[in-house]
Amino acid sequence: MVDAEHENTSYILAFQCPDRLGVVARYSQALLDCGAFITEVSNYSDQETETFFLRCVFDDRDLTVSFEQVAARIQVLADELDMQYTLRPLSHLPQVLLAVSKYDHCLNTLLTKWRAGALPAEIVGVVSNHPDCQGIVEWYGLPYYHFPITPETKPQQEAQILELMGELEVDLLVLARYMQILSDDLCRQLEGRAINIHHSFLPGFKGAKPYHQAYERGVKVIGATAHYVTSDLDEGPIIVQEVRPIDHQVSVEQMVHLGHDTEATALSQAVRLHCDQRVMLNGQRTVIL
Repeated sequence: MVDAEHENTSYILAFQCPDRLGVVARYSQALLDCGAFITEVSNYSDQETETFFLRCVFDDRDLTVSFEQVAARIQVLADELDMQYTLRPLSHLPQVLLAVSKYDHCLNTLLTKWRAGALPAEIVGVVSNHPDCQGIVEWYGLPYYHFPITPETKPQQEAQILELMGELEVDLLVLARYMQILSDDLCRQLEGRAINIHHSFLPGFKGAKPYHQAYERGVKVIGATAHYVTSDLDEGPIIVQEVRPIDHQVSVEQMVHLGHDTEATALSQAVRLHCDQRVMLNGQRTVIL
């Protein structure tokens, strides 16, 4: 039993598995058998894909076994139910690497929220193909990795990024307006571990000068989409979308500034949800618990 003066340690369990009768009963019984005290739970059953999704938080106030024994019990359950799962202490924050080119609005928002403790992540550095953002990154006390890129050196530069992610034990790569298209091979290696921000409601206004395109079309809302990176350019599973209403009086310059605000908000929200183990892939869609 846990000592009365012991400060409770919380853990996150998130999983998905083929939907079937008794999944909730099986997982809750497994935690009960270990004395795990559940403090938060949310779940969803997708009838189309016949997949069950669940996220719960529990603590060790009444735990009768070690965390390692709890993990072993969950692994047995995962084998029985064909579960894909993550289980970690709530205090063990995911390691995040940011990637940026020259625009720094998303970078600034992420770093500010991280410094304020509002982002459940540990940012371990920033990688860039340009030197422009080095000053602000180093002001936050973070390392800045300048990896220049040309069409000819793209494979080598992407290999550098992968090597850096391995060295820093990075869990998530965040493309904070990193203005390079990742190769199909890198996208596959980072599946579910890389988030991008796009300056519109996908799939609209791709390519150069998106706000100018939107202005020419006379749109009445502008938005931003944070999504997982896939080899299909800007078409990965969507995590967060933000929108701002506008009218005919808004100039293209004002649209750019409003767009930057929505981009930064959407991306930081997506990173928070991912690092809090609230996002699960469901084919080309996501489930947010």
